Amino acid sequence: MDKLTTKKATNYINDKYGRARHNIDHIVRACKYVADREELDAVDLFHLLIENKPVPNVNTHSYGFHTSAGRYLIDSIQEKYYEQQYRR
Repeated sequence: MDKLTTKKATNYINDKYGRARHNIDHIVRACKYVADREELDAVDLFHLLIENKPVPNVNTHSYGFHTSAGRYLIDSIQEKYYEQQYRR
């Protein structure tokens, strides 16, 4: 995936894991928001959140565990996701 869109993310999750239980549009928006704020790639943050893949050039993992930077990014994405969920 070269660019993070709701359609591409939906197809990716459905192909790899089956039907999503969460709002994929809100996941995409949260990843893009944090990516813009932290000057990172939204696709990398999506893979960090969904598949626990390390973000290139950011120390997100150490010995298989999240570093404080990794936890910060995941927590920031989740916070933005839930902010959108309950804004209605």
